[in-house]
Amino acid sequence: MYLSYVNIKMGTDSVMRYSNGNTLPLTQLPFAMAAFCPQTEVISGQEGWFYKPKAPYCEGVRLTHQPSPWIGDYGTFLMMPQNDIISNTPSGAYSGIKLNDTILTPNYIKINFLRSNSVFELAPTEYGGAIRISFLNNLKSYLSFFKVKGENTYFLDKKENTLFGTTTSQTQTNAKNFKMYFAVKFPRDVVDFDSSYEKNEAYHLCFKSQNVEARIGISYISYEMALKSIERDDKYTFDELKSKGEQIWEEILSRIEIETDDEEQKKTFYSCVYRSFLFPHKAHEIDEKGEYVHYCAKDGLTHKGVLYTDTGFWDTARTQFPLFSLIARKEYEEMLNSFLNIYKENGYLPRWHSLDEVGCMPSTLIDTVILDSAYNNVGNKELWSKLLDGMLHHANVKGSEPRYGRNGVEEYLKYGYVPCDLYKESVNLTLDASYGDWCIATLARLLGRDELTEEYIARSKNYQNLFDKESGFMRGKDTKGNFREEFDPCRWGIDYTEGSAWQNSHFVPHDIEGLCKLYGGKEKLISKLDELFNTPPTYRVHGYGQEIHEMTEMAAVPFGQCAISNQPSFHIPYLYAYLGEREKAEYWVSRMCKELFSAKENGYPGDEDNGSMSAWYIFSTLGMYPLCAGKELVKIKPLVKSAKILGKKIF
Repeated sequence: MYLSYVNIKMGTDSVMRYSNGNTLPLTQLPFAMAAFCPQTEVISGQEGWFYKPKAPYCEGVRLTHQPSPWIGDYGTFLMMPQNDIISNTPSGAYSGIKLNDTILTPNYIKINFLRSNSVFELAPTEYGGAIRISFLNNLKSYLSFFKVKGENTYFLDKKENTLFGTTTSQTQTNAKNFKMYFAVKFPRDVVDFDSSYEKNEAYHLCFKSQNVEARIGISYISYEMALKSIERDDKYTFDELKSKGEQIWEEILSRIEIETDDEEQKKTFYSCVYRSFLFPHKAHEIDEKGEYVHYCAKDGLTHKGVLYTDTGFWDTARTQFPLFSLIARKEYEEMLNSFLNIYKENGYLPRWHSLDEVGCMPSTLIDTVILDSAYNNVGNKELWSKLLDGMLHHANVKGSEPRYGRNGVEEYLKYGYVPCDLYKESVNLTLDASYGDWCIATLARLLGRDELTEEYIARSKNYQNLFDKESGFMRGKDTKGNFREEFDPCRWGIDYTEGSAWQNSHFVPHDIEGLCKLYGGKEKLISKLDELFNTPPTYRVHGYGQEIHEMTEMAAVPFGQCAISNQPSFHIPYLYAYLGEREKAEYWVSRMCKELFSAKENGYPGDEDNGSMSAWYIFSTLGMYPLCAGKELVKIKPLVKSAKILGKKIF
């Protein structure tokens, strides 16, 4: 019922210079370790953009973990059926396909490869998948495995009728001794061992039959664990696994029921719900005792407990995790335990984690995730208390590397702000740290640790140190207390993250009353917001030295300086509602949802970012927004007739 509304290609029609989502059409179970996606073409320098939805050709089906093209993939390989002339490279093996005949859904892939006259099908499992291939001619037929990057090894075990392999592929990670182990197990008497061979880092499995089924299992720990993942699902047929995946996704999608006469709105809404449940990925496995264990990228060893990865909190903390507090509480609690495990192993809570800490975005907005969980009673006091220790650590101790903790924390403590002559993006670093300090104070109060509250409430006012009353913007300030000269509110970068002073000066969700005072009253802040929406979307590339896609996307739509294509602007229209101007919030939010979102391949106004933009759309459709962790949702008029969450009617 709900699955029929999902288009997994929503947002996939993107390029490096312009994002309509920068998503992949992932066939994957919710939060699963293994995801699969067609690979149409890999262009040097743009390896993350390996899928084009309108391409009438394909290089094969890729096992992928890529959370974003900007982060890149790891633990990946490519599968392609071949016959006749066998190529040793994906670019040589590519085949024409008929787009209208191709099926891509959350629980099923079906591609007719014209060159080999074969039909490739796949149904995902949590740690792998089942494949079925039908060759429609009498040529000697193969399934080829290609490396994507790194080094691959292969070993064909004739006794087990299984191809074993490893890949060391990783992009931005620094994972120690990383290998993804995989096993591809076939029924007895299917593989032609004498004709199977390895060449140029590709492995070509030859078959005796024209109809082939196989099971794939993966592990970050061992071949044995990869095999165990196959064994857990081996009792199900291919069609049963496909049906099982459908049931799992139906349960997820039905957690929010909306009533609307607009069928396109339903498609967009449920495509966004699907997208919200892809990341973070599970990276823990089940050992012989039935307990969770995981590979640790920091030391290359196996540790006990759960691990989730492939999420950046600068993005997902704002909307996705608050959504989980409503409709994925069990999964959310497990993720919190994972973040605690990362803290124990890395010494810092995660910031942008993709198997290892990448740290590619600033700040520690995981602070808001932890407070949000406590406020919504996801977890328990013991868990929150341990996580609070991690929050206190990164709020006071400089990371051993820039990718850990709060950048500029020592200077923030010394000056009350992060100085612009020592750090880039100093305004965002200061505002985010102020918000994080408020989260610490509020969580400490909830846990009865009142001795911390006063100190961190005082620190949460540090955003005030960067406010320039003359211009009405937050501005970079140096170690001598001087604002940066030659100020232009349309100049991107330098002191701001992926934006200018317009997009980044109003992120004080914890103290909007204090922000009003800086402006001289609520009405003057409202006037500043009016000015923001009515100022043309001009920009100067200054801090980046060239145009970045976020600039292009902001200028492409008629919403002034509110760049809803990126996270710093997510909360801006909802400030109106908080300040008592609900009609203005409803006007802008309604227009954004209707004009900028659709279930089509160009369906997002910018990078979707691991569920964050999808969750923004879901909240906005329901007429609510998590403006500040630890506080009630801001409410506006919903965009649908009625809705239920977990079976309970909310309006």
